[in-house]
Amino acid sequence: MIKSMTGYGRAEAEVGGKVITVELKSVNHRFFEFSCRTTRGYAFLEEKLKSYVNSRVSRGKIDMYVSVITCDEDADAQVIVNHSLASGYAKALEEIATRYEVTNDATASMIARFPDVLTIHKAPEDEQQVLDAVLPVAKEAVDKFIAMREVEGKRLYEDVLSRTKTILGIVEIIEKESPRIVEEYERRLRDRIEELLGNNTYDPQRVLTEVAVFADKVAVAEETVRLRSHIDQMASFMNSNESIGKKLDFIVQEMNREANTTGSKIQDAELAHQVVNIKAEIEKIREQIQNIE
Repeated sequence: MIKSMTGYGRAEAEVGGKVITVELKSVNHRFFEFSCRTTRGYAFLEEKLKSYVNSRVSRGKIDMYVSVITCDEDADAQVIVNHSLASGYAKALEEIATRYEVTNDATASMIARFPDVLTIHKAPEDEQQVLDAVLPVAKEAVDKFIAMREVEGKRLYEDVLSRTKTILGIVEIIEKESPRIVEEYERRLRDRIEELLGNNTYDPQRVLTEVAVFADKVAVAEETVRLRSHIDQMASFMNSNESIGKKLDFIVQEMNREANTTGSKIQDAELAHQVVNIKAEIEKIREQIQNIE
């Protein structure tokens, strides 16, 4: 079943004293593009998560967010005071108070709020242990993400299939009406010759030759056969489990090529309008397959 390139998934769980949240979303893209934001100190997860997501998703611009919050109150963490920086802030505040003759109301809590005065130092974590905790949550989020892509992909499948049926219906009309164009040309040609020559005789073989040349010039059987073949191929691809977006894009280009050739050959206004309808449906299919993985 085909998948859309747009999707969203989210999962959250408490594992080993940590609340882990994984969220990802995607939009259309020609290739696989991945970006990941993590809680500070967990950037080492990015490359591993990229490899995992790429093993399950082949196309799309994917943004992932991973939050890892330690909820264990006994976790080994230290608050470090930058005494040199704190002293500098204190002296600066005292200097301001003296110079401008104002009260120096600085407090420890005020100085502590200045940038980089206090830093939190945590004992190094076991990266593999953290990864083992995050991966199951990431798997759940990706499962939901892919499920949403499949739902949207089903809608795209039904829409594209409906449009190919419309094209085949128009092709059938063109194939049925094409001989009529040749017959009408022959009739007009004979009427014109008789009008010009009156009762004088003319070479019927010459007329048949002209009609044969015209028939060859306006024949669209090859184009309609190829168009049917492309549609069959498209249906086959859409029922596969592979990434097919690029293949479908190529098929649509070939379908459009056959439609243009057919339009250039047809010498009938009504059928020319039908070709325009085919090209309109192909364009709508092209727009839809831009969303397919």
